[in-house]
Amino acid sequence: MKFLDTDGYQSLQLDIVGFLAILGESSVLVQSQVAALSYFFLLPRLVPAPQALIRTSRPERLEPSTGKVVGAYSGGFRDRVNHLAHLLHEGNTLPAYSVRCEKVTYTTNVSSDVKARLFGPITWLSILGFFMSAALLGLAIALNDGFALVAILALSFLSTLVGIGNRWSLKLKKRMADRAVPPSDVVLNYPNGSFLIIKCDEYTARQLYWHPEECDYMVGPTAYRAISLCGTLILMFGVICLGNATLNLQVGFAASYIILNAAYWVVAALPAKWNWDLSSYCVERIKYEGPEQMETFTEALWKAIAITQTAHWVSVGSIAPVSKGWENWIKEAEHVAQSGPGVWDEKADVVRELPKWDYNNALTEHLDEASATNKV
Repeated sequence: MKFLDTDGYQSLQLDIVGFLAILGESSVLVQSQVAALSYFFLLPRLVPAPQALIRTSRPERLEPSTGKVVGAYSGGFRDRVNHLAHLLHEGNTLPAYSVRCEKVTYTTNVSSDVKARLFGPITWLSILGFFMSAALLGLAIALNDGFALVAILALSFLSTLVGIGNRWSLKLKKRMADRAVPPSDVVLNYPNGSFLIIKCDEYTARQLYWHPEECDYMVGPTAYRAISLCGTLILMFGVICLGNATLNLQVGFAASYIILNAAYWVVAALPAKWNWDLSSYCVERIKYEGPEQMETFTEALWKAIAITQTAHWVSVGSIAPVSKGWENWIKEAEHVAQSGPGVWDEKADVVRELPKWDYNNALTEHLDEASATNKV
């Protein structure tokens, strides 16, 4: 069995190496938004699938997560969980029917301090691409390969160009008025039936949970479209030159893009929170008696009502089924919660007690009573 003909290594065909430069689009896209917050994003470097960053339009805000945001006392409601709030509380790690309570405070000016982590995983990807680009550049000069030299310069400059087009800063809304408002506590309800009760002030609530995180781009839409056009032309020109490089340089390019694709895939699989600097927010876990994970939705809902000591948010967010039986049960749950010992205090290390109530039997009685009334 033969793989190479009599010319050996020189007969190896790598004309397809240009395709390696445009593979890996999904792993690049998943971290492109937070990567564009970092100045390392402007480094001239090799990037797998650079066409993923050349889009006809840019996101106007960070992508939210599926879930409900309800003001425990304010009556506010949103049908999406903001991106930063989801990362801060690690909402994707909440088991089904779990109930958690956390207190969030900010320590500095949040609007200027939420950014990409200086030496997070995406930073090392940029540094890796830069050194690979420098190594190939030196090799092309040493081997006097003109096409490879033009290819590496074009593909490296392309990353800087699209970096300028996608460079942005995070724009978080500030509270302008100083009028009296209801308590700003927030309840997050995820599709798996889990609840996250957040105790915070109005400033933090508006920035994290109510206002969407807007992207303030460095260049306007017209300039961005011009950059996208130039980037597309440079990408095609670079790939053509890459296909005409000598075999040694094509092997180098192939190895570089294989390594970069693997590295980008690994980073895409890491927790997204590792790429963000959220140190402006201080999160404390508030402990309540009993396990955090409940067995049923009813039990989880009762514990959430007991912690907030109100059921107003349940109807505002359409959390529970709509029926007379459930309505009566929610009213009784609120009454029991307000009469119990579950009082909020500032000591985070205290395990707080919750009212004792047979929530399951009470729901059965209310549903049976409503069913019997409907039959009459």
